[in-house]
Amino acid sequence: MTKSVDETQNPTRLQKAQTGSGTLTHLSDIPFDPELTPGARNAVKVCLRVQPSEKVTVITDEATKEIAASIVSELESVGAPYRGFVLEEVAPRPLAEFPREIAEDLETSQVSIFAVQAQANELRTRMAMTDIVNRQKIRHAHMVNINRQIMLEGMRADFLKVDRISTKVVDMVRKARQIRAKTPAGTDLVADLNPNYRWIKTSGLISPEKWGNLPGGEVFTTPGEVNGTFVSDGVAGDWLSAKFGDLKQNPLTIRMKANRVTEAHSANRELESDFWNYTHTDESSDRVGEFAIGTNIELKDVIGQILQDEKFPGVHIAFGNPYGAHTGADWYSCTHIDVVGRKFDIWVDNEQIMRGGQFLIEA
Repeated sequence: MTKSVDETQNPTRLQKAQTGSGTLTHLSDIPFDPELTPGARNAVKVCLRVQPSEKVTVITDEATKEIAASIVSELESVGAPYRGFVLEEVAPRPLAEFPREIAEDLETSQVSIFAVQAQANELRTRMAMTDIVNRQKIRHAHMVNINRQIMLEGMRADFLKVDRISTKVVDMVRKARQIRAKTPAGTDLVADLNPNYRWIKTSGLISPEKWGNLPGGEVFTTPGEVNGTFVSDGVAGDWLSAKFGDLKQNPLTIRMKANRVTEAHSANRELESDFWNYTHTDESSDRVGEFAIGTNIELKDVIGQILQDEKFPGVHIAFGNPYGAHTGADWYSCTHIDVVGRKFDIWVDNEQIMRGGQFLIEA
């Protein structure tokens, strides 16, 4: 039975207290390290700007519930009503479907926070969640694979500063025809841009128009066509991030022609195989769906965690789903995997905007 606001001891907590299978976790009852508080406060009060009148849905899992507890503490300090869900208490993992109970709660929220660890083959269920977010224009913080290190580093960024550099970058690329990128590790590619596809800024300041990953700091589009080589000596996305971590010692070399993966090689044969299989799940899984520039200038290096590392200054690309609801791309894939590199030189048309991983337009 769901408690009403009047029935709960804490009026901001709208969680279910009990089900037929037993007692559910109250996130506000979980102790957490105070070191998590600055990042949680940034999420709630700066990035999402949660108001006391707004209802919030908080989704977490067993592995991440301490971080969720720190976020809930900030929601309670704002006075915003919320419902919290621990995935394993609602459905078996990996999820086969996005849980109906959570979906119904999302439909009535203005803000949502998804702080969980990715598991294999769950991307489709996350897409079902973001379909609701997009339709309802929910201010949504997507924190897949969030961990303590990210909370103490990326989530402590000055997101107003990150937004300023992100705005400068997106203003330039929206007028561009082509972007070139090179790295010492061997990346050498050209992205021809499609003027019909939109560039999206996700700097960490989340709006109803576009949900965002936290920590934030990137601008992205669906490219018209990418050709060349991308050497991922940073990290690969989705569940490969947790499995392989930092790829500096065993990079993944990807060759692309006409926007499709043609080759993938790594000294780590398991990484090579997992990436190849992932990017051949459906007919568009090997297609470059995202071309992005990381803009979180407060990050110092890649840490082997995709949630933070894709915001590291430089280029990252993703194969599969192009997030067409935002970019305007008219094709679809059920998969999406990012790859990240280090120490980029970037040219927007003929103007160099980054050298050795450092923006030349910051000042």
